[in-house]
Amino acid sequence: MADDDKESKTQDPTQKRLDDALEKGDVAKSQEVNTWFVIAASTLLLSSFSGSISSGIEVPMRNLLMNLHQIRVDGPGLLALTARLEWMLIGVLGIPLLILIIAGVGSNLIQHRLVWSAEPLTPKFSKISPMAGAARLFGKQAGANFLKGLFKVIALGTVMVLVLWPERHRLDAMVRFDPVSLMNLTKTISVQLMGTVVAMLAVVATLDYLFQYRQWFERQKMSLQEIKEEYKQSEGDPHIKGRIRQIRVARMRKRMMSAVPSASVIITNPTHYAVALRYERGMPAPICVAKGVDLIALKIREVATANNVPIVENVPLARALHASVEIDDEIPVEHYHAVAEVIGYVMRLRRGLMGAG
Repeated sequence: MADDDKESKTQDPTQKRLDDALEKGDVAKSQEVNTWFVIAASTLLLSSFSGSISSGIEVPMRNLLMNLHQIRVDGPGLLALTARLEWMLIGVLGIPLLILIIAGVGSNLIQHRLVWSAEPLTPKFSKISPMAGAARLFGKQAGANFLKGLFKVIALGTVMVLVLWPERHRLDAMVRFDPVSLMNLTKTISVQLMGTVVAMLAVVATLDYLFQYRQWFERQKMSLQEIKEEYKQSEGDPHIKGRIRQIRVARMRKRMMSAVPSASVIITNPTHYAVALRYERGMPAPICVAKGVDLIALKIREVATANNVPIVENVPLARALHASVEIDDEIPVEHYHAVAEVIGYVMRLRRGLMGAG
C-alpha cells in the first residue's frame, strides 16, 4: 500500500502544500550545512581571536596565582572570587560564543525561513514502528549517510596526511620547544587543518543539501486526487459552484422573461435570435430587456405573442444587437438609426390599428 501511494504521487506539490509542510516543521535541512557553518566559525575564531582569548585568560590567572596568599578562603570570599572569574570568562569568551551561536542559527536560516512548530515533537507511531525503522535503516537516507561518513573519514585522513606530512620533522622536535613556540606551531598547524577541512566540507554540505532538498521535495509530491481535494477546499466544490451558476442563470432568465411584456418591440432573425427592446418618450436610447438564442429566443417570442408585443424580423440587426448589447444596457450608437426605423414602424403600425378601431 505504501509503494502504491508513493507511485500515485507524481504531481509537483502546490504552493499551499509547501506552505503547510513549512508550518508543520517539515523542511529541507542538511546537518552537514550546520556542521560546516560551525567549523568555519571555529576556524575564524582560532585564527583571529585565539591570541586575545589566551591573553585575556592568561593575565587574570597569572595575577590569581601570584596573589593566592591574599585570597580569603571563607564563604563570602570564595563566592566573590568565583563571581569575578565568571565575569572574566564571559568578557573573554562572550564574543566568540556569540559568533558560534550566530553561525548555528544562520546555518538554519540559510536553508529555510524561521519556523516555530511543535509538530516534530509530537509522538508518532512511525517513529517506533519496526517496519518504519527498517525502512529508515536500509533506505536512501541511510545509504546517503553511510556514503557521507565514509567520504568524510577518507577525506579527513587524506587532509591530515597532506597537512602533517610536510611538518613531520618539526613535529619530532616539538618535545624540545618552549611553551610559547609550541603553542604558535600548534595554532598554525590547527588553522591549516581546519581550513582544509572547511574547504572539503563545503563540497559535502552542498551535495548533501541538494540531496536533502530533493528527498524533501519528493515527500511533498501529490497525487491527482490530492490536488483535486485541495482545489475543492481552496476554490470550492466544482459541482456546488456549477449548481450555483445554474441557479443564477435560471433566476436571470425568469427576471428577463418577466420584462418581455414591457418591451416595445422584439427583433428576430426569425428563429435563432430574439432581442427585446423597450423605448419610451424621454429616454436617450432604447434599452435591451431580454435576449436569447434558439429555445430562449422561442420563449421570448411566445411571451411577446401572448402579451401583444410586436415582433419584427430583421436578420442582420437581430444578430448585431445580440452580440453587442447586454441586458439592461442601452443599444450602441451605431445601431440607433436601424432601431429607430423599426420602432418608428411599430409606432405607425399601432397608430394605424388605433385609427382603424
